[in-house]
Amino acid sequence: MNHDLNVLLVEDDDIDFMSIVRSFKKRKILNKITRAIDGVHALELLREETITKPFIVLLDLQMPRMSGLEFLDTIRNDDMLNDIVIFVLTTSDNEQDIVKSYKKHIAGYFLKDRVSDQFLDVVDVLDGYWRILQLPKG
Repeated sequence: MNHDLNVLLVEDDDIDFMSIVRSFKKRKILNKITRAIDGVHALELLREETITKPFIVLLDLQMPRMSGLEFLDTIRNDDMLNDIVIFVLTTSDNEQDIVKSYKKHIAGYFLKDRVSDQFLDVVDVLDGYWRILQLPKG
């Protein structure tokens, strides 16, 4: 993976957060991961420019205070943030959630349930994508 690429992980569950970080380490992906515990926290970090560019967002949908779909609505309606590359990583296999997410221009939708035993495969896919991805630096 491009080691200059930062990751904002929007995840309220501690166990899921630790599993994701552990999977990245197993694949020797050493990019900086910043955690936001929900959409409100993530927006604060983004608006304060705590996350340096280039970066991508890994987003859970099921969170307190501001759900992932509410976060997507807010981001896509914000002229300063609407071009952020976002991948959804969630337990929701609800077709409406999938459709709503893609309508908000996400880069991909991954189910945690399906990837629990195969999460390293998902990490490999993300790693391959990020190796060839070109993002603006500023």
